[in-house]
Amino acid sequence: MIKKPSIQRVILKTLSKKGVTPVNSILKDVESIILNDKNIDSKTNYAVSRSIKNLLSDGLVETFNSDRSQYIRLTREGKQKLNNIAIECESSLVSTVWDGYWRIILIDIPEQRKSEREALRYLLKKAGFACLKNSVWISMYPYEHLFTNIKNDLNFTTEMMIIVTDKIDDETEKEFYNLCSDQKNN
Repeated sequence: MIKKPSIQRVILKTLSKKGVTPVNSILKDVESIILNDKNIDSKTNYAVSRSIKNLLSDGLVETFNSDRSQYIRLTREGKQKLNNIAIECESSLVSTVWDGYWRIILIDIPEQRKSEREALRYLLKKAGFACLKNSVWISMYPYEHLFTNIKNDLNFTTEMMIIVTDKIDDETEKEFYNLCSDQKNN
């Protein structure tokens, strides 16, 4: 039997692809992914149901009721968690060979959204970005699509800018390499 955190990851990933989904459908989808279409027993069904309840209590998913069925979808926190899982997951590592483009992310998130700002900074660090200034992050790795999705999911329309360029000045490049070597030494 697969451990609960693995079931929760499968649920989160499944919901990210489907959006709002009937709970019964998500149970079947998750069970078939976990068991590769083998026998589904009551213990597995219970584990999946329990995982959904835990995701609900953690605020990562929310449910809606209609006349016919109960539906489930990711919350903003659930999307953040999924993005965090994507960065930490070894199977989703991006190329470490530089393609000649710099990824620069500028953030200016107000104090009212401090928790989102801190979560974003954490994700930037995990993705290998170096902080040049409090609000300027730079990387050689192609994570711009992930951060574009984060920008859209969190509605950072003016609070976050993503720049991909093939040129930066020599002093900035030197500072980037200094920061990267400092991070490796710490």
